[in-house]
Amino acid sequence: MQSTFSSLDWFVFFAYFLVLGITSYKLSQDKIKTSRDYFVSANSIPMFAVALSVLATSQSAATFLGVPEYSYKNDFTFIGFYLSALLAVIFVAFVLIPKFYALRAVTVYELLENKYGKSAKKQAGIMFLIGRVLASGARLYIGALAISMILFADITAWHVMLGVIILMVGALSYTYFGGVTSIILSDIIQAIVYIVASLVVLIYLYTSLENVDILAILQEHQKLVFFDTSLDGKFNIIGLLSGWLLLNIAAFGLDQDMTQRVLSCKNQKEAAKSLIVAILLTIPVVLIFLSIGALLFVFYQNANVVQNFDGENITIFMYYILNEMPEGVRGLVTIGAIAAALSSANSVLGAMASVAIEDIYKPWKLEQGKIEEMHFVNASRVAVLFFAVVLSVMAMVSYFWQRYSDLSLISFALGVMAFAYTGLLGVFFSAIFTNRGNAKLVPWSLVGGFLTILALQPYAFGINIDFSWQIVIGTIIAFAIMQLGKNDG
Repeated sequence: MQSTFSSLDWFVFFAYFLVLGITSYKLSQDKIKTSRDYFVSANSIPMFAVALSVLATSQSAATFLGVPEYSYKNDFTFIGFYLSALLAVIFVAFVLIPKFYALRAVTVYELLENKYGKSAKKQAGIMFLIGRVLASGARLYIGALAISMILFADITAWHVMLGVIILMVGALSYTYFGGVTSIILSDIIQAIVYIVASLVVLIYLYTSLENVDILAILQEHQKLVFFDTSLDGKFNIIGLLSGWLLLNIAAFGLDQDMTQRVLSCKNQKEAAKSLIVAILLTIPVVLIFLSIGALLFVFYQNANVVQNFDGENITIFMYYILNEMPEGVRGLVTIGAIAAALSSANSVLGAMASVAIEDIYKPWKLEQGKIEEMHFVNASRVAVLFFAVVLSVMAMVSYFWQRYSDLSLISFALGVMAFAYTGLLGVFFSAIFTNRGNAKLVPWSLVGGFLTILALQPYAFGINIDFSWQIVIGTIIAFAIMQLGKNDG
């Protein structure tokens, strides 16, 4: 197949990367003197900039393509996930953020060091890194897969690899020199790009359905349901107030990928406000993507749609991009998908490097004697490059694994942070709300939560239980393990 990209599409594509190049150069001019400057910008980032960065980080290419798929096949009840997230960030804002700022933390796992010792911080950081390599590597693969389909009209290994390189070069251009300051400011650019792209698609889709009674069709097929009051729905109210709530607390409060930019605010009040504002901004953005899925249902309701591309199952939005998008708009949607992928790729590089340096390398190095701070700045940049390579390799492993294994690595890896989250939730809840637990129990709790979720997967022992309940059970097991011993401190 030949690429269906027109000259106008390529112009939009290269114009976007020209803007990325210019802005990344401008943002890299600030002098960074310490690793704290590099990872949390010496607490100097304005609240609203952090809020937009959190919004961008919470989205990815998988979200960009996957949310329309949900409303196309189901309804609008996915919005409940973000209403649950609003409750979660209120908890994070008033319970966790004050504790992080009291410690002047660079990473969230420093709270565990204060409670259980240095080894607890290191073990939690390692659990985060393992989960992030798998999850973010797979997300990078999905973004690269989308780029390969649109730009080259195929999904050969070389073209997917080129997609990975495009995303990684874009992410490194911001992360390597400027640290979190560049990441946050670039996230603002990415957020604007993919929101504009989504609005253009929404308007184009709506106008293409002229003389069609859209609301009547959606109501007839029960597509306008926003709240699931059943007991077995994926996003039912009970699940949103239990397992999904715990998942969001972990995502917004215990995952360095998300909280790094929050820790760069001027003070805890600004940090708390940034989280709440971020979710309030995210809800209408998600509604845009859900609306795209609903309109795609109306558009394709009588068509024979085969959501397949070279043997790869694709989302309905990707099918629409490949088959229906006009010149120019296709280019804009392409950079929208790239922007969503970049906003998650650059943030994870900074987050993983911060945990590796601040929680693992720096404490070990300082034990050997006094070290100049610029050594850790340079080490931070080396760590960013290292994780860029690791994530790129993981993305390509995902490509080959998905084709030559019966087990879908992608399905596992996209949810693998939830495997890590349950252990982290158990350990953090023990540290915050009880006087129990100790350093010896921390690794057992982290592994116990992970293995509990793994054991509850259908492919493990044939157990079929809703994912939100898996998170509840895993967190309870991890928390219970921490309660088995007294606090050594």
